[in-house]
Amino acid sequence: MALFNIRVYGILIDDQNRLLVSDEFIRGNYYTKLPGGGLEIGEGTRDCLKREFMEETGLDVTVGEHFYTTDFFQISAFNNKDQIVSIYYRVFTNQKIEIATREKPFDFAPQQVADPTKEAEVFRWIPWKELSEKDVSLPIDKVVVKMLKQKDCFNGKQFNSL
Repeated sequence: MALFNIRVYGILIDDQNRLLVSDEFIRGNYYTKLPGGGLEIGEGTRDCLKREFMEETGLDVTVGEHFYTTDFFQISAFNNKDQIVSIYYRVFTNQKIEIATREKPFDFAPQQVADPTKEAEVFRWIPWKELSEKDVSLPIDKVVVKMLKQKDCFNGKQFNSL
């Protein structure tokens, strides 16, 4: 039975014009994606994103404007019977961003990736000038990064006027 899998992701840009990404080890594979995750039953998309950011980063975010919702067919990378629908919002935080980040992609401790049945996650900032769609793994994230770059969305005034 085919299902829809609803995912909600946040675009967090810091005061140094860097985008927060999550490097993840899932089922023995490596992915770089935007922070966020799966919508749960009884949850709205904005509440989902607030919960995911708190769980993953410890940050209390304010969910801003909607940026993009998948407008093409995308099968799940993890279950070939699920269609993925991803929703992206701009997110902001009023607190100082104090999360552990890495400088290099997939900079995991050896024990984090020793067992291919386990999952691990580390965060990393990508400077706007260096960012390209090649920096993210998932097809829908690639579309979003391309849109961000085309609209020069790291200039806060431009982003808020979209």
